[in-house]
Amino acid sequence: MATQVVLITGCSSGIGLEACLAFARRGDTTVASMRDLSKADALMKRAADEGLPIELVQLDVTDQASIAAAVATVEQRHGGIDVVVNNAGVGYDGALETIDLDRARAVLEANLWGPVQVTRAVLPAMRARRSGVVINVTSVAGRVPGTPFAGFYAASKHGMNALSEALCQEVEPFGIRVVCVEPGFFQTQINANAEDDSQELGPYAAQYNWVRTFFDKSVETGGGDPAVVATAIVAAANDADTPLHVLVGDDAVMFVDLVTSLGTYEAWRPVSVDIVSGVAGPRPT
Repeated sequence: MATQVVLITGCSSGIGLEACLAFARRGDTTVASMRDLSKADALMKRAADEGLPIELVQLDVTDQASIAAAVATVEQRHGGIDVVVNNAGVGYDGALETIDLDRARAVLEANLWGPVQVTRAVLPAMRARRSGVVINVTSVAGRVPGTPFAGFYAASKHGMNALSEALCQEVEPFGIRVVCVEPGFFQTQINANAEDDSQELGPYAAQYNWVRTFFDKSVETGGGDPAVVATAIVAAANDADTPLHVLVGDDAVMFVDLVTSLGTYEAWRPVSVDIVSGVAGPRPT
């Protein structure tokens, strides 16, 4: 079993943390990166408990200088990067009309431009070696119509999927593979970090509260173990026959099948709201 040098972004918790452990268990040289290294304690404790060697490097996916420094450090230390896992991201939500625009831009900076900049940094050396794997952790949100109050998140994931589809054709002649791993609901911190109690929702409050509750409950009670996504990521890195798009989770498959069968955004419309009273009700049948 050939070992690899793997760089993963967003490793302080959730999918990124589990992916680090999964690659390290396989014997790969695993470099965990995150914006704030003071948040590495949970990962490093898990690694120490299992006797797994994991390296840390500071990397802020919204800072081009930070990306360049991290990639250069790993390449100089290990001679190259075989696999990059673009996992870091945020999920700030809100209505298009009322969301704070700085938060909206932060979603696109982290989820879209972040992976683009990291990928651009690792590609020259991968091309020179004529080998490498780029794994983008996107979401089922990039495969279904945009959801209310998560429009910027959905836009970032749809955009990353489209860029990945273009990239895979551009780099295939150089022996580089691209995979989009697309999870459904898993127990991560992204929903908790998305909430913003300071939002002025105004006329959107009833709809927002229903949708927010739906997403929170889906993660808390129905969300899967992020280790499942980590297993899919490791498999994608090592199986040359992995398709470009890999849905992870029964719910992700269900949502895509539902949208495909109905062929309309109605498949993803959970509620109706009386615009006069502002009271949310069940979706009409």
